[in-house]
Amino acid sequence: MNNYFRVKTAVLMLAFVFFLAGSLPPAAALAAEPEPLPAAIAKMTPSVVAIIGKPVSSAKTVDNNRFNLAHGTGVIVRTDGYIITNAHVVKDMRNIVVVTSEGVSYPGKTTHYDEESDLALVKIEATGLPAAAFAASGDVHVGQTVMAIGTPLSFALRNSVSAGIVSGIDRAVHSRYQLIQTDAAINPGNSGGALINMQGQVVGINTLKYVSLGVDSLGFAIPVDTVQYVMGQFFKYGKVKRPYLGLELEESWEAVVGLPTKEGLKVSYVEPDSPAALAGVKKGDVLLSIEGKAINSLVAYYEVLKKYIPGDRISLRLQGASGAAVLDITVAEDPASASAKGPDQDNAGIDSDQGKTRIGDSHYGWSMDYPSGLIKAKQSPTGDSIGFGDSKGEFGVFIDVSEKQSEDLSAYGLLQKLASRTSNTVLDKQYVDRPEFPYARLTGKTSGGAYFQMRAFLKQDRIYYITLYVDKEENYQNSFKQNSYNDLLDTFGPRFDEQDSSLKDVSVYQNKNTVSTEYGITYDVPGDWKEDSHGSVISHSNKEGTESIALRVTSASSGDTLKDWAGRQEQKLLRLYEPDYRTASGLKETTVGGVTAYEDVLGSTMGDKWNMRHVFYLIKDKFKYRLEFAFPKETDEQHIESLILDTVKSVKFDKESLNKTVGFIQDDDDLADPSKTYTYTNATYKYSVQVPEIWSTTDYERDTSVDSKYKTFSFIGGSFTIEADDRTPLDDVVKRVSQNYKKSADNDADYQYTESDSEAFGGEVKLYELAYKTKASPYTQKEYIFHRGSITYTVRVRINDAVKTVDHANRIEACLASLKITAGTK
Repeated sequence: MNNYFRVKTAVLMLAFVFFLAGSLPPAAALAAEPEPLPAAIAKMTPSVVAIIGKPVSSAKTVDNNRFNLAHGTGVIVRTDGYIITNAHVVKDMRNIVVVTSEGVSYPGKTTHYDEESDLALVKIEATGLPAAAFAASGDVHVGQTVMAIGTPLSFALRNSVSAGIVSGIDRAVHSRYQLIQTDAAINPGNSGGALINMQGQVVGINTLKYVSLGVDSLGFAIPVDTVQYVMGQFFKYGKVKRPYLGLELEESWEAVVGLPTKEGLKVSYVEPDSPAALAGVKKGDVLLSIEGKAINSLVAYYEVLKKYIPGDRISLRLQGASGAAVLDITVAEDPASASAKGPDQDNAGIDSDQGKTRIGDSHYGWSMDYPSGLIKAKQSPTGDSIGFGDSKGEFGVFIDVSEKQSEDLSAYGLLQKLASRTSNTVLDKQYVDRPEFPYARLTGKTSGGAYFQMRAFLKQDRIYYITLYVDKEENYQNSFKQNSYNDLLDTFGPRFDEQDSSLKDVSVYQNKNTVSTEYGITYDVPGDWKEDSHGSVISHSNKEGTESIALRVTSASSGDTLKDWAGRQEQKLLRLYEPDYRTASGLKETTVGGVTAYEDVLGSTMGDKWNMRHVFYLIKDKFKYRLEFAFPKETDEQHIESLILDTVKSVKFDKESLNKTVGFIQDDDDLADPSKTYTYTNATYKYSVQVPEIWSTTDYERDTSVDSKYKTFSFIGGSFTIEADDRTPLDDVVKRVSQNYKKSADNDADYQYTESDSEAFGGEVKLYELAYKTKASPYTQKEYIFHRGSITYTVRVRINDAVKTVDHANRIEACLASLKITAGTK
């Protein structure tokens, strides 16, 4: 626990770090630089700003930790408040604040955003700002002295300067376009800042640093020509309108590994009806040049296309199977390159905890004081456990809530509960009987030397545990700090005042969770249900496992209709069970998520307990959606109706959220043929059998590539098992089985069996026939025991009365008749 807190606190202290770390050039190199660095820096610094905001996770939720902030750098490009920065700086940032070099803060908003170039524009409401001067693209040279200005590591270090040279000007590192390579230190937070020359002009926008073991001074910036190209598109069109040919291109081996090459790009795919397809470009052609400019890498391809916009006509020279050809193509607009805006503001300000002096959980009902240096470190998905760390790394506080406890625990009982939570050295243990919230307290010391204090509060059926950990003995022994720790613990109590505006609610408990799928459909399930999905079936169930909601997605076959599909599903159940063991309400037309649907209520039982399924069938955009609610028949009707209604109301279809890579998902029911069989052969134990394809199989041997001595084929309500024993004599097996049957019959009057000698499988067999008329699940069983060659075989067929249909009986008899034993034959 102590190591966890130490690591977690260290992580929190690094929350400001946005990108990767690097190093500064040697001081001696700077001292030897004869050019007037201060003048260039003084000219550029007023145009460089720091950007800070609240990060947004992949789930698009704002982290409510006040110290968890993301930051980067920007460059003022227009006097009316437009700032250029990296797209990766603002991609997942809300509540942006821009701070100028003079220390003036402005709220900012991402207005334009383009991931392909890693550039974005942020706007602040200000005028008369000092816009940066840009160098001409032709004025950037290898060996030229440059400086990076930005906000490395910490927001407190904004407008820091590092110096170096241009190391290369035609680099391609994880980018469509060329980058400038520099050895000027580009550290975390420098992203979006300016790389400037000795005249104080921008030659590039810093974007990333390459970090690996033994690698140093390897940073990259977006060249000024790309920056101006993207900004020009932003201001003219509101986005980057990239030309689109409809080609996928493949680089030569030399280009991939960085060797010089004159080879063109091979066409690996041509999009149907694209400009390239209409012009006659074929898969396998080699693109040699565009408008006379040689193309031998993907970066070169995109660099050339920067000069054109959709609607322009360009000529391509290609090498095809019949020779070289020049094709004129009118380029379209790339549908995938449309720029996007960053996250919307939530109007909460950058400090979401401003004015909050207490913290608590409204669902679990606890609260305590909230010092400004307290940081949330970790919280369980349901919120019953949460940890906090001190921003200075001195202590940690952990709160756990245990529900469904005894409400009448005595002081002794509560102390015992508390003591059971640690095996460390106990320094103090007592029950504190204070008026409002009495508690059990235990103080101890870990083997690693950390001190801790644990308290336990009982309220109704909940026990609230709060634990303070202090790693360093000098901090815990310091009387001033110890008093502050105790003061914080003393403010904890099992209460939550919803009227207290100074109380921050950290509850994450939800009555429902939205299930987002790859199949263009979303719906809500109860918040405390767990997921158990597999393949194209998404399933959630309650804690007890008695109720579930499952979505099964498959592709619709050509010509199939919703009503026919739903009808086949109902008939499948009716054919599977005997009439007394199943029920179906019949199809009823309805609407789900704005789509026509059929619903059906199906029930089945193996005996006295009925399982119900309320099913909705939908077909949309060539996909079949089956939404099924499963529950025991005795479940409260009002509860189930509410669950179904809430879930069905929440169903939404969004074509844009459909994963574009989802292809055809075969519905196995469309292919399944109950009459089809396959041959299972066990060469080791010398038998073969024809098995229905619709039966499943289970191997008990770990290595399924080895013939199993125990093989079971299963179907709903029954099984077919073959056991081969080459070590036990027949008489011993018969004796053991007979004793088991007799013992069961002696103990249970419903267990009725007969034992006889019979003929089957090419010889004599001992046959046991069982009819077990238990109320819960009546079934019959036939067990054949016989010896062939050196092997004793046991063949067992079991089937529940509920599924003892003519179809099942015929399949079982056919399977028995197909069993061929080759042991003992020549």
